[in-house]
Amino acid sequence: MKRVVVTGLGMINSVGQDKETAFAAILDGKCGIKEIELFDAQNFSVRIAGEIVGFDPSEVMDAKEVKKADRFIQLGIKAANEAMRDANFGEDIDKERFGISSASGIGGLPNIEKNSVVCSTRGPRRISPFFIPSSLVNMLGGFISIEHGIKGPNLSCVTACAAGTHAIAEATKTIVLGGAEQMLVIGAESAICGAGIGGFASMKALSTNNDDPQGASRPFDANRNGFVMGEGAGALVLEDYDTAMARGAKIYAEVVGFGESGDANHITTPVPDGPYRAMKAAMKMAKSKLGEDLKIDYINAHGTSTPANDKNETTAIKELFGGKENCPPVSSTKGQIGHCLGAAGAIEAVISIMAMRDGKIPPTINYTTPDENCDLDYVPNEARDADLNVVMSNSFGFGGTNGVVIFKKI
Repeated sequence: MKRVVVTGLGMINSVGQDKETAFAAILDGKCGIKEIELFDAQNFSVRIAGEIVGFDPSEVMDAKEVKKADRFIQLGIKAANEAMRDANFGEDIDKERFGISSASGIGGLPNIEKNSVVCSTRGPRRISPFFIPSSLVNMLGGFISIEHGIKGPNLSCVTACAAGTHAIAEATKTIVLGGAEQMLVIGAESAICGAGIGGFASMKALSTNNDDPQGASRPFDANRNGFVMGEGAGALVLEDYDTAMARGAKIYAEVVGFGESGDANHITTPVPDGPYRAMKAAMKMAKSKLGEDLKIDYINAHGTSTPANDKNETTAIKELFGGKENCPPVSSTKGQIGHCLGAAGAIEAVISIMAMRDGKIPPTINYTTPDENCDLDYVPNEARDADLNVVMSNSFGFGGTNGVVIFKKI
């Protein structure tokens, strides 16, 4: 079976507009959550989010083209460009053997909201001709394929908060099955708008700690009361191992396992069984490659800061490893950047690989009050030095859709 490796990384989120700046801020425990500026949230029950401040889309697109792409696409282009530069391809690359696997949970929600208002107040003739192509999730891959001349498979995952991780799995499958030699994975999301914040708030899914934005997202803490919306993008270049070696590529990691499952339980309420089976499937695949003595050194948890997810994920991890005493360190970086929905899996995969590269486990910030139902080592509040050779990244989404990926240092 072909080996699949990671040769390029890119990331943008509320604490940094490139992977090195963002990762350093995450390790330092810096928080990008603040009062919302992207729209007037004064009359909303939730008025905080992890916004990216100072992002200029004209830096990644021609100014005349900006209006044709929703913000999630613009952020995705930013991360994708960084990952492609990082992979350092030469001029002789075969673009017909190079594909894209993109992901978003919602896509162009701000544009959907805006044009719905236009339709109802000014009439259908005033709807922007760019509305549809700027909002479709698969246009993330469409814009980026045009930007880089990528002509191989152009795939898209729309599986809520598991989308980014599923996109990594789909890209890996494509390379293993011979459909491409390289795949660019991009997960991007920007749903900080009235409909997005209002919709999640009406479900009671968001933290209402408006007076303490920096402390609102508190994964695994007993006082957690909901997630905080974030925005951003993560990108990874995946390659066939032999192809990467032949061109002398820098290799960050190898994809050694992935697992996917469905809860078949409830459209929004998670249970431990689905995440457990996704992690178990990823472990089974990794053990088939690395041996039964496989050791996971760190888990980047889904860790949303919701009462249900954090408890259930903890239960699933303990079941997977046969008890609390056998579990590796676990942390969630959503305290720093918020929950980036469909982009979360791609962003957190980048974070996990960089943690392995640098031997630094990111902290779970805002962890002050232990919860008897969340009793693992969550690397509270301060980053930790560690020898990381194999790491796992978890993503779970509404609809009971789950994705897990395991990377190994090379």
